[in-house]
Amino acid sequence: MKSEMLQNLQSKFSLIFLSRDHQKVLQKIVKLSQNEIIEAIIQSGLRGRGGAGFPTGVKWKVASEEANTPKYIVCNADEGEPGTFKDRKILSEHPELVILGMLAAAKAIGATVGYIYLRGEYAFLKSLLEEKIEEWNKIFNQKNLNFSIFLRMGSGAYVCGEESALIESIEGKRGEPRNKPPFPVSRGICNKPTVVNNVETLAYAAIIMDEGTEKFSSIGTKDSRGSKVFSISGDASIKGVYELPLGMKIKEFVEIFGDGDTKAVLVGGASGFCVPRKLFSETIIGFEGVPTGGAMILFNSKRSMYRILINILDFFKEESCGQCTPCRAGCQQLYYGIKAIHSGQKPLMYLDDLKNIAQTMAIATKCGLGQSVANPFLSITEHFKEEICY
Repeated sequence: MKSEMLQNLQSKFSLIFLSRDHQKVLQKIVKLSQNEIIEAIIQSGLRGRGGAGFPTGVKWKVASEEANTPKYIVCNADEGEPGTFKDRKILSEHPELVILGMLAAAKAIGATVGYIYLRGEYAFLKSLLEEKIEEWNKIFNQKNLNFSIFLRMGSGAYVCGEESALIESIEGKRGEPRNKPPFPVSRGICNKPTVVNNVETLAYAAIIMDEGTEKFSSIGTKDSRGSKVFSISGDASIKGVYELPLGMKIKEFVEIFGDGDTKAVLVGGASGFCVPRKLFSETIIGFEGVPTGGAMILFNSKRSMYRILINILDFFKEESCGQCTPCRAGCQQLYYGIKAIHSGQKPLMYLDDLKNIAQTMAIATKCGLGQSVANPFLSITEHFKEEICY
């Protein structure tokens, strides 16, 4: 029954994992004008698939209006979010879509150089991507397209998934977030206009160039259009990478992927929101509900939510770049504070102080890493306090 439901969804909403004639997609992109590309992406309703959900067409339009040159396109393939592994599959099986999406973005904003920034732990994809990049750079040159792509490797820093830290790394510096504004669309690589898009976002951009806007925008909801590629793990009866429509209720999702005893779903990986069973029926997977970069981790009643939270906080404690005090000190305080409450060294009321720290981090830290720590912390401590405070 579950497999039938999944196959039905896959047959209706799969876009990325279909076979395509990439040369025809290239021809369509070449024929479109700068304004036509931007308008198509805006009309499609495509929003960033890395988790933040910024409208892709708006980002491209703003960058296209920048007079400063040269301009750059960056594919963010630094998939470091715990629980997320869907970009790896896209790059492994459909790198051409990502490259063609970069070409569409380059034509839209007037960029001449593109970079694929690959996660250090994905070094096994390096030779494949280098081969594909060389192949497509030759094709671009033959068609007199003034655009070339280069590969840059990360070194395993989670913070380099943040666009400005990623840009610093590309420039050969220590990967640390920049102050914003200015934003990369006006001052990115070498202080030139730079558009940074996630792997999945660029793949969908190429699909929209191929099929037009209607099919993509007809999927999902008004605020969350299109399909989404999900990484499914944890206590799931079906695990792996699957393309599903946005706008699903978590209850529908759990009916397909759960093991029959799902008590919580961590939507968005370590930096996401933990949704308890009592909210499954009313919670939408999408930008009007709980947005996600793709990770869906299911937990059943055998799991300790205290251990899950400690693992998450330990990860953030180690991965904080240490540049800003709210994140550097906040991650430490949350980690050791929760341990102290659980062991009885601190009273239950100390949890209120920790919540204040998390809320402060959400507004005071320099980048999305520190801001997102509040998501799992507040949601887990709110819905599973009895497991945190023995």
